Amino acid sequence: MTATPLPREPSAFESTFVRRPSKLDPEELGFEPRQPVAWLSPSQLAATGIRVAFAAQFGAYLDKRELQVALPNQVHDQYATQEDIWIDYIADLGDGFDATYSMAYLLAQPQVQLGDDTLPRGQVLLLGGDQVYPTASGAEYENRFEGPYKAALPEPITDASPTMYALPGNHDWYDGLTAFMRLFTRRDGGRIGGWKTKQTRSYFALKLPHRWWLLAVDAQGEAYVDDPQLEFFKSVAGTFQPGDNVIIMTPQPAWVQTDEHPRYYDTIDYFLRNVIDPTGAHVKLMLSGDLHHYSRYVQQGGTRQLVNCGGGGAYTAATHHLPEKIAVPPKHSLVRRASPQGFYKLAKTYPTKLRSKWLGGGVFARLPWRNPGFAGLLGVLHTMLLLALQNEGHRIVTVPIFLMVSLFLAATTFFAVGLTAGQMKAKPFILGGLHGVAHVLLGVGGWLIWRQLPLSEIAWPGPPAAAVVVYLPIVSIVAALLVSAYLLVASSFKVNTNELFAGQGIEDFKSFLRLHIAADGTLTLYPIGVDRISKNWIAQASGSWFRPAKPLRPRLVDTPVVFSPIEVPTSVPDPLP
Repeated sequence: MTATPLPREPSAFESTFVRRPSKLDPEELGFEPRQPVAWLSPSQLAATGIRVAFAAQFGAYLDKRELQVALPNQVHDQYATQEDIWIDYIADLGDGFDATYSMAYLLAQPQVQLGDDTLPRGQVLLLGGDQVYPTASGAEYENRFEGPYKAALPEPITDASPTMYALPGNHDWYDGLTAFMRLFTRRDGGRIGGWKTKQTRSYFALKLPHRWWLLAVDAQGEAYVDDPQLEFFKSVAGTFQPGDNVIIMTPQPAWVQTDEHPRYYDTIDYFLRNVIDPTGAHVKLMLSGDLHHYSRYVQQGGTRQLVNCGGGGAYTAATHHLPEKIAVPPKHSLVRRASPQGFYKLAKTYPTKLRSKWLGGGVFARLPWRNPGFAGLLGVLHTMLLLALQNEGHRIVTVPIFLMVSLFLAATTFFAVGLTAGQMKAKPFILGGLHGVAHVLLGVGGWLIWRQLPLSEIAWPGPPAAAVVVYLPIVSIVAALLVSAYLLVASSFKVNTNELFAGQGIEDFKSFLRLHIAADGTLTLYPIGVDRISKNWIAQASGSWFRPAKPLRPRLVDTPVVFSPIEVPTSVPDPLP
């Protein structure tokens, strides 16, 4: 049953704080808790291919960032004079209710206990992109993001309430940012549950204590930074002092995507060269989401660190293919003026590379039951191939056989090439073709076995009916296992690695970051992981609407990362005689 989303006026929100739900029922919640997206369902596969094609035309059709120049903008400096500040960061969060709410619940608690350390809730919550899956719309934001976060922190807004800022990811962009802007950008501010929202554009700047700054740049894929955004950040950077420390927040970790997308980092490099470098400020930390795991790269001979943390609620993605060393900007960049190349070493991943390989091997057990529609589609196609072969009349090639073989080859090639931008290379085409041949051989093998059974000799319409009743269920599972084997092999060539994990829909191994700028100006980053989310919830009378039946067990998945404060001279040197 689909519930009509509650209106977003403050009075409607206030009423939800009084009426606490007793169960996960849409009529009580005011939103519909959603299941995780089945990424390999037939309709979702087709939609993904279409979105990849539209994403390639981002600059021509979807990019409406220039229109935001009509909206007010400002540097958010309400934190600048504080002695210290705690900041939370989470990304890739708006998927199934259990994983999304598990993380929202932890973020909403007054503190998180990590061994002997007690870390208070962030005064600021940064959303790093992809606040909703699979497609941005008002209803999907309500069901997959706003509803769970409202349930996690159902408190009235006060002066002490934490503030939320959001950077859009590619899924937020699929409707041209229409739903994102309605939810997050309001002239007079808004709210998501007990979090205040203050941004007025899809990008923002925070002035933090002790000469720390955070710049959230809306730079999608290969698209250039639009002029209004560039001018805004130049005006912000004009207030920097030499030696200031800067955190750059981007929608994707372009530093590890340069092999498939060599131009992704060019946009960020342009921003660094033209906005930050002339000021004498230092970019100490670059943050991103998009890849659904945690990884950290450390600059060799420098102080900069590159952190991806996309564990907010979507399926867990692979880490075992991450390179141990990267060069930024990449050697094959086509930019004639690029920053001096720096080298970075992989310091930590979550899940670990060994665990990631083990999770990838679980595709045989997870993919068929996680994607019944996909397995059913495979069964239908193989049954059609069986009937085409069964009626061949001792001819090697007939029109039905030709059509079915062509369909398999086209479908498997699209699966290898069309679901991810930047795959128009020989290797995906070859692997996709071999995958198609494997399915044809499976179909021929199934036909050779079928023709030995008495079911193939019964009177019409017995053979097709028997094929649907007997052959289709069996071949659905076998074909799904064949796809699983293909994904495992193809991923070793860095093809369809995303589909290997998306098809499994692993909801565990979630993560977020808690940052602390201390009174002495030191920034400490705490990477927090949750090995197991909760799937059972108990209503409670105060605080979050629901608590996990078994307590969540957050833990540090990396050593705390410490960044030094601004180095201020302790004395003024004597003037020269």
